[in-house]
Order: sequence, then structure tokens, then C-alpha cells
Amino acid sequence: MCSNGQYYTGSTNDLERRLEQHLNGEGANFTKKNPPVELVYCEEFDRIDEAFHREKQVQGWSQAKKDALIKSDNNKLHELAECKNITHFRNNPLKAGTSTHLDSAR
Repeated sequence: MCSNGQYYTGSTNDLERRLEQHLNGEGANFTKKNPPVELVYCEEFDRIDEAFHREKQVQGWSQAKKDALIKSDNNKLHELAECKNITHFRNNPLKAGTSTHLDSAR
């Protein structure tokens, strides 16, 4: 968990570089204020607009729903989606390209 107990969700076209930026206190204010960063989940997309859409979707989720995503607990994801009357996302296999990621700090 980050020092504030939350996840950072972002997207990038160079995951290794972006993680390095977070670790060096560069980039997002969230990770500057709540270091250090550890990658706990990643999805890859062929197109940046898909990654950005997914980033915004996950950013709107509760901590419990993000935990279920990280743990690949599809039953819990469906349960949490039904609580809000939202359809569960399509679980895509990893694709090359742009990624959306969740980071936590310890």
C-alpha cells in the first residue's frame, strides 16, 4: 500500500521508465507524496486511447474492487460491480503496447 493506504493508477507507453520516475520522486504528485512505489498489476493495450480509458475506469473503483482485480478474484469483481449495477469489464489477455498499471508503496 502507499503510505496513505491507496493505489496509484496510471498509464504510460514505457512502463520501466515510468516506474523509475515514480521511484525517483518524479512525475505524479500522488507518488511523490506517498513513496515508494511497487508495481502490483499491469494491463497492456495496443492503443493509447484504450489504455487511457481503462486507467480512468480503474481510478473510479473502490479500494476493494482494485484489490480484487490485483488478486484476479473475478467472483469478487462481479459482486462489487453488481453492487453498483455496473457491468464487469472484459478480461483481456495482455497485449503489446501501452499499459495501465496499479502501483503501491511500502
